[in-house]
Amino acid sequence: MKFVDDYRDPTRLKIQLAELRKLITRRWVIMDVCGGQTHGLLRHGLEQALEDVLDLVHGPGCPVCVTPAEAIDDAVELAKRPEVIMTSFGDMLRVPGRQGSLLQARARGSDIRIVYSPADAVQLAVKESEMQVVFFAVGFESTAPSTALAVLQARQLGLTNFSLLANHVRVEPAMRAVMQLPENRIQGMLAAGHVCTVTGFAHYSAFVDQFQVPVVVTGFEPMDLLAGLTRCVQLLESGEPQLFNEYSRSVRSEGNKHAQRLIEDVYCVATVPWRGFREIIDGGLVMRPELRDFDARNRFGLAASLLSSDGDCRSGDVMTGRIKPIECPLFGNTCTPDNPVGAPMVSSEGSCSAYYRYARPIEVRT
Repeated sequence: MKFVDDYRDPTRLKIQLAELRKLITRRWVIMDVCGGQTHGLLRHGLEQALEDVLDLVHGPGCPVCVTPAEAIDDAVELAKRPEVIMTSFGDMLRVPGRQGSLLQARARGSDIRIVYSPADAVQLAVKESEMQVVFFAVGFESTAPSTALAVLQARQLGLTNFSLLANHVRVEPAMRAVMQLPENRIQGMLAAGHVCTVTGFAHYSAFVDQFQVPVVVTGFEPMDLLAGLTRCVQLLESGEPQLFNEYSRSVRSEGNKHAQRLIEDVYCVATVPWRGFREIIDGGLVMRPELRDFDARNRFGLAASLLSSDGDCRSGDVMTGRIKPIECPLFGNTCTPDNPVGAPMVSSEGSCSAYYRYARPIEVRT
């Protein structure tokens, strides 16, 4: 706890805030890519403390939020089958699809179980040998290694009743998609520290060169966030877009080679749909053809479906930084955590959820 407390010390936070404010000569627009960073900025009062000098917007850094409604529909359809046990992390159960959520499907009698790791789903398949166990796999590169390992374990055990409904997505292609929007106004980005622990950050050099915006790898504690913002502002004020790692205690340039090999052994890079984006080139991971027996879409013959819109929900505009959650007309009215219309209000990492919980005048919190 002492190590964590060092990054939440209120005296240090106030000093760093004051130093950051001194650097700023114009109201820069900076996007944090990760939902954990969004919640940190709001929970600790940092965005509120800087809102008069910085325009902080929040990107698509919540894998639950960007999972298309069609993927939820696939999970619901599979869960209807009497031979299927659908497994998932708990935050996926309430995400709405076009045919409702997994939580609603469970209320109707489908066998849907919350697990705490993909390995739990593998063990369930060992135990429930007469049933088909499907794990609904979502997440960025930070969670893909664990689902890849689950597939390799299932293959080693010779399981024929375990498969993945895989919806893994990749962060940097989404950042590129944001920057390529006609109405894009992002001037600097805080990269997701937890993803970079796996992928490394050297590959962002090409991104910085192409878009001429600084990218700062940033952690999640308040001092981490202030360090990331300070470095980003310094680079913006100097007119020198660069790549910088402000999360060196966890992130290395080359990343985690073992985790990268696990991903490569099980997945291929592919163009996939994202909620709020339509499709993103190279934006996801799909299972390798040689592992098709562990691909639930192949095993159960799921047909590809056309992408639908989210109706009046402006989650796509929120996740691309075009608006803030409070600018959506549904926010806090028909869309609340108890009655979410869009995925960013459902997920514990969603920006709409963060604004609903924390966006009010407060002091810097510890």
